[in-house]
Amino acid sequence: MSRKIRVAVVGFGNVGRAALEAIEITNDLEVAGIVTREYARATVQRQYPGLPVTSVATQLTDVDVAILAVPSRNVEELASELLASGISTVDSFDIHGSELWQLRQRLDIIAKGSGVAAILGAGWDPGTDSMLRAIFVLQAPRGISYTNFGPGVSMGHTVAAKKIPGVRNALALTFPKGHGEHRRLVYVELDTGYAIDTVAAAILRDPYFCHDETEVRLTDSVAALSDTGHGVLLERRGTAGRTANQYFRYESHITNPAVTGQILVGAARAAHRLAPGAYTMLEVPLMHFLPGDIQKVVEQLV
Repeated sequence: MSRKIRVAVVGFGNVGRAALEAIEITNDLEVAGIVTREYARATVQRQYPGLPVTSVATQLTDVDVAILAVPSRNVEELASELLASGISTVDSFDIHGSELWQLRQRLDIIAKGSGVAAILGAGWDPGTDSMLRAIFVLQAPRGISYTNFGPGVSMGHTVAAKKIPGVRNALALTFPKGHGEHRRLVYVELDTGYAIDTVAAAILRDPYFCHDETEVRLTDSVAALSDTGHGVLLERRGTAGRTANQYFRYESHITNPAVTGQILVGAARAAHRLAPGAYTMLEVPLMHFLPGDIQKVVEQLV
């Protein structure tokens, strides 16, 4: 049997733990170590006594790929450092559009210079949903697509709300209004000395929230409301050739961290197979994400 791909899990919240679980059931990957915050090191080490645990990613040795299970706004600094040290990276950067592309361009230079690969936006949206949107466009090049998130908890929006000064804890829910429009409902616990009006105004200005209808509510306990369920409905109406009235639909209901962690593990496999450089999931051959021999996979799925 060939050598297993050695993967470090950087960030050990819900997504990091889900990624670790997904690695453990593979035959071609193994955990090279866990990177967590200094105050959590001892606890994580007791939970996983057979694994190296550190608070500094570059202290791990013999790592092929690092899964960055961290907030999107922390991705660039971590990815840049790891790529420069010769370790491939995958992340679930969840800010859509030009920000993702511009980050790809910056990391591409570092990755190529170090002879390694990076896959950005390797979550379910952006990520696998992006691949499905591309398939819809392939089938009907002229038309309109809609992405309707929820109802459910948005991890990216929740993390963004928690970063607002005065917020002790937060939970951001997404509700689809249809035709790609959404409503955000943010529950917050406040630190002492902060007013809800001031905190709400800061949340509404944040780029994660400023483009959608958003309501901020005060709560005594975010933990009492917490859930990790989410989902999406993708739709496209368009024209194939000159024939109109083509309709495509994809719907999912998921446990957000589990699916994100699973996709990151597939992306870690793909990054190990790629030529040096930075990529979005749209640019990577689908086969690279899947385990096993290409002939067997083709015979099973085609």
